[in-house]
Amino acid sequence: MAQFGGPPAYTAAPSAPPSGDTDLAFLWSVFQRVDRDRSGTITADELQQALSNGTWTPFNPETVRLMIGMFDAGNTGCIRFPEFGSLWKYVTDWQKTFRTFDTDNSGNIDKRELKTALTSFGYRLSDRFYDLMVFKFDRTGRGTINFDDFIQCCVSLQMLTQQFSQHDANRNGWIQINYEQFLSMAFSVKL
Repeated sequence: MAQFGGPPAYTAAPSAPPSGDTDLAFLWSVFQRVDRDRSGTITADELQQALSNGTWTPFNPETVRLMIGMFDAGNTGCIRFPEFGSLWKYVTDWQKTFRTFDTDNSGNIDKRELKTALTSFGYRLSDRFYDLMVFKFDRTGRGTINFDDFIQCCVSLQMLTQQFSQHDANRNGWIQINYEQFLSMAFSVKL
């Protein structure tokens, strides 16, 4: 993981921004604004309040929890500045991806756009499955997926695919497992 300056471990709130790189200084200022309690770490609640999904509604708490879990190197439930830098890049990359596939510039992804996105990522799925994905990740009931839910949708699919791939020795899209193996796969995914 890239290091972004600042002390390696925080015992109190950091007092000075990293020197040198203006991008790091900007990122440091964002980190300090998000770290409302000045603990030197960002909690899921702090991150949720800081993120925007483009619809003037709070970021999905499940998506925030998922991202904190992905970048929390110390398994503390919080992220420090170096982890925040990685998370910032991750969200920015997803935002670019989202905008690429939001072809009608509606600010959300419909079934057709989702199919285009996932097909470009290498997935070959049925229309029925895309209906299920939209149903699962549409929190507004409009048949579309917001930015934050798009992240959760794609990350969940990737994690489940990784679990499946561990059992797909022939790489043909078919596995044979018993019920307990299925439950183990499902419950071991960090969603």
